Amino acid sequence: MTDAQSKAARLLRKQGSVSSLSSSDVYKVHKVGRHSQRSADGLKKNQNSVLSMSTVSFMDDPGHDDHYRPAMKFENSYQMTPGRKFPSGKVKNIIKDVLEGYLAEEKYEPELCKQMSKTISEVIKARVKELMIPRFKIICIVDIGQSNNQALLMGSRCLWDSANDTYSSAEFRNNSLFAIAQVYGVYYE
Repeated sequence: MTDAQSKAARLLRKQGSVSSLSSSDVYKVHKVGRHSQRSADGLKKNQNSVLSMSTVSFMDDPGHDDHYRPAMKFENSYQMTPGRKFPSGKVKNIIKDVLEGYLAEEKYEPELCKQMSKTISEVIKARVKELMIPRFKIICIVDIGQSNNQALLMGSRCLWDSANDTYSSAEFRNNSLFAIAQVYGVYYE
């Protein structure tokens, strides 16, 4: 191996490329002669031949983790108010559509309703996120209960900025059950 090749191999090691011959998956030593032997620096050398070595950068290896990259740092935007308001009317229509679509012909069963509240919550959240409302965190809560002509009072408390944060809610009833869904849009500065 010439001095230029050894210098290039050292530079590749420093830059994060793999250039050691210990991994047979990454490197291949191409024999040109009949016999090969290891030299003092651990590289295979061929008698009557030239050594060739392939290198693979970490970025080219699809199975390699990207934990070697430094974390990206973002500048503060200093945007204290949203560019547009949270669309409460559109969100309320989404809630009504999803509740009616999933619960129109359902009967109240505790285990089914437990799973349905999780599913409906995820569907509503996904549909609201499709509106592409920038810088708002979306929180969705769905409650489903049995309808037995009883009264129900629900309340919620939250620490928020009343100028920017808002919510939207809707309810659904049939002969067997009721459902109440709330979506909170909390502005993320």
